[in-house]
Amino acid sequence: MKILLTGFETFADHPVNPSQEFLKQLPEKIEPDINLLKLILPVDHQSAPGMIVKEISEKKPDAVIAFGLAAGRAKLSLERVAVNLLDFKIPDNTGAVISDKPVIPEGPAAYFTTLPIRAMLLALIDTGIPAEISLSAGSYLCNQVFYTMMYEISINCHQIPAGFVHLPSSPEAAAKSQKSLPSMDLTSVLEAAKILVRILADN
Repeated sequence: MKILLTGFETFADHPVNPSQEFLKQLPEKIEPDINLLKLILPVDHQSAPGMIVKEISEKKPDAVIAFGLAAGRAKLSLERVAVNLLDFKIPDNTGAVISDKPVIPEGPAAYFTTLPIRAMLLALIDTGIPAEISLSAGSYLCNQVFYTMMYEISINCHQIPAGFVHLPSSPEAAAKSQKSLPSMDLTSVLEAAKILVRILADN
């Protein structure tokens, strides 16, 4: 089984992006029959969506989980919905700010995740990892990548489970922040990712 996992590079005033850091440490095989494909995406509204579409088309994974940072959230968030909206509160890493635009003009208003998020939630909580099901992936790059990959999977009939997971800040980033931010240590993020992958492998 091949599972594609993606993360994002650092952006804005976030010196660490846990979705990038945990992928660096995650092995390429966590069980004999589970191979992990790893991809770090730029925080660039023009290139990031195309990169994940290309990876899905060329590598043909059996499932996709995209990860990103949601600074301020205290729990790992399993996103339920991707919406067809770009509405940036901050610039991406190219300096672009987009307001009130669709991700894909001809696309539907929204897509639901096809990951087994209820089973994933219960498994994470049983392991002691704070987790929740979220109804908003925002309207920044995370949502854009989430929506784009669901559109790609839908129109090309890939029929693979896919979705998005938001991570809290790292303790290092929280310590450097001027705000009071909740955080999750990298060990817990790594364990969470392995749990999500195993749930996919068992379904």
